[in-house]
Amino acid sequence: MTEFMDVHRGMRGITSDQLMEAHRADLAIEGEEGVHFKRAWADPDTGTVYCLSEGPSAEAVQRIHERTGHPADEVHPVPFTV
Repeated sequence: MTEFMDVHRGMRGITSDQLMEAHRADLAIEGEEGVHFKRAWADPDTGTVYCLSEGPSAEAVQRIHERTGHPADEVHPVPFTV
């Protein structure tokens, strides 16, 4: 499985509770696409949210986000980390 980092913009003012709610919504259906959402970060001042996931494709990651109402603006594969 490949890791992916996705970026959401336009979420200015997001709270930690709202981020957790969005993350839980993804977790609730992630298995339907063979995706696992590992972690999420947010900057409420800029409205930028980042999610780290693992899955079969960027399209699978995006489909989960779309179905839960917060499509990503970008989904990037992360081929390796150090």
